[in-house]
Amino acid sequence: MSYDPSPSYPYRPPDPPRPYDPYTYETYPWAPQEAPEPAGRRPQRHTALGHHSDLRVLRSAYRWQRRVATLTALGYFVLFLILSAFAPSFMTTTVTDGLPTGLLLALIQVPVTWLAIALYEQTARRRVDPIADRIRKHAELDAKREGTR
Repeated sequence: MSYDPSPSYPYRPPDPPRPYDPYTYETYPWAPQEAPEPAGRRPQRHTALGHHSDLRVLRSAYRWQRRVATLTALGYFVLFLILSAFAPSFMTTTVTDGLPTGLLLALIQVPVTWLAIALYEQTARRRVDPIADRIRKHAELDAKREGTR
């Protein structure tokens, strides 16, 4: 097989392996070999999407959003459980005629869960969605740039 140096065939077959000599080598055998520089690649004029800092910002915004919603719902429920376990006299006191405090706090758990859902949606609209839209637009622009090359 011969090597064609024309640009229509940019692939060069690998060099044949050198005979093994255990006493002579350029570097230590366990040291990683340096990868050769790829020839003929054009430098990019814009940063690729995978290396964009917006992805890190999106992950942290989404993480914050999950924490707020989770801590709202679970925080109230844990507070209810702690009061039930360590303050039974407080939970058995009546708020109105025949309605104990424990039952009232248990019934308030439903609106607190709705509040957690509302906080999740609000933080999604305010913090996460704009970042995701910006990344989506960058991805569309990158796809158009790659399509025109």
